Amino acid sequence: MTKIDWMKEVEKRKENLIADAQALLQIKSVLDEEHMAPDAPLGPGVKEALAFMLKLGERDGFVPKNVGNLAGHLEFGQGDELLGILCHVDVVPEGDGWTSDPFAAEIRNGKIYARGALDDKGPTMAAYYAMKIVKELDLPLKKRVRMIIGTDEESNWRCVDHYFEHEEMPDLGFAPDADFPIINAEKGISDFDLVQKWDEKGEANGRIEVESFIAGRRYNMVPDDAKAVLRTKNQEKLANAFAEFLKQNELQGQHKLDGEKLLLEVKGISAHGMEPNNGKNAGLFLAAFLAEQELNAKARAFFQFVTRYFYRDSRGVSLGVSYSDEITGDLTINVGKLSYTKEAGGRLGLNLRYPVTNKMEETKERLEQLLVEEKFSIENFTDSKPHYVEESNFLVQTLRKVYEEQTGEKAELLAIGGGTYARSLTSGVAFGPLFPGRPDIAHQKDEYIFIEDLVKATAIYAQAIYELARK
Repeated sequence: MTKIDWMKEVEKRKENLIADAQALLQIKSVLDEEHMAPDAPLGPGVKEALAFMLKLGERDGFVPKNVGNLAGHLEFGQGDELLGILCHVDVVPEGDGWTSDPFAAEIRNGKIYARGALDDKGPTMAAYYAMKIVKELDLPLKKRVRMIIGTDEESNWRCVDHYFEHEEMPDLGFAPDADFPIINAEKGISDFDLVQKWDEKGEANGRIEVESFIAGRRYNMVPDDAKAVLRTKNQEKLANAFAEFLKQNELQGQHKLDGEKLLLEVKGISAHGMEPNNGKNAGLFLAAFLAEQELNAKARAFFQFVTRYFYRDSRGVSLGVSYSDEITGDLTINVGKLSYTKEAGGRLGLNLRYPVTNKMEETKERLEQLLVEEKFSIENFTDSKPHYVEESNFLVQTLRKVYEEQTGEKAELLAIGGGTYARSLTSGVAFGPLFPGRPDIAHQKDEYIFIEDLVKATAIYAQAIYELARK
């Protein structure tokens, strides 16, 4: 058989690849729980993005299937075995500070700028065009090829849970939703809330009353904005102390007087929750400031708890749960959601990512013992176990060969703190699209993907699909 020039095949379709990627990126597919409906269980934007991909697949001759408006798939080929390509079309909220409209998908300097450009709509379109190339070349395959499209990857994975309750599990597969060369190890991921349990009555008020405090929208994002409403008679003194705190910590923020109330706001830097140190957690900084003030007992207990255990400590050292291994590195903790009201008390939403050799049951037990003393409890606990595929596995070996042939570079195996759909497969790995040396701007403002990388990834995925499905 003639050797296929995969890059040449992508170049033939490059204009359409870019146009379809832009069209998908222009859909605001953020989870919208306020506008859920029976036919749009995660909101209208997410449903629209799924429908877009299914319609595209139908246009190009794939067999589409909508699975409860939570997920769907596009399939071609024949065979008993199934190769899965697991993608998602939901995106995290856009956040603030963008240079251009986060859903305009503008092209500047050889890059497409949009929320989801890198995570995961750009890669989804690259994988789609890779499937399209293999299909249009009519290459002989022994497996069916199926793109599985999720819509809740950034939140609770209701999409894949629902999908695999109703549909077949692929025999092997990859998720184009992380880094190249190959990610064969993913940390475990646990989301949960820490809720203040304050039962003391008739407490004496401090000089400052915290009416409300809020920061963050998602467990897996570093909060880039935090606000507090305080009631105090010493507004000017407190405002000056706040201004000094911002200066000392090189933070942006503002304060505003409103009668007897003082409104404080801290601006941080958003980042993916898998590495909190890549961002600046606005909620933790504002909590640290409040912890030093003359608050009433309940508020003081909450803000001092937050500061003692989480401020400048993303590794669980103060909590006594730190852990590290050679495969996946450190346990990390992102405080993604923070809130306090004088009526309800305080609440934290944590995203804990733990190494493949760490036992979450033991970590949770140690944490619960500490929380009893601190008058907090765990609620809404979820746990996605770590994922690891051996180097000798056919999938890993095949993808390694493809990557090295396409790039001329050695395919090192990687471990990540992020969680991809690959972990839902027994034999699944994450594979691209972020090339070595490129900055990881997923979940950050001005997210982008290089068009050059989009094209290169498409060629890699096309060869990978062919090599994995022909045997």
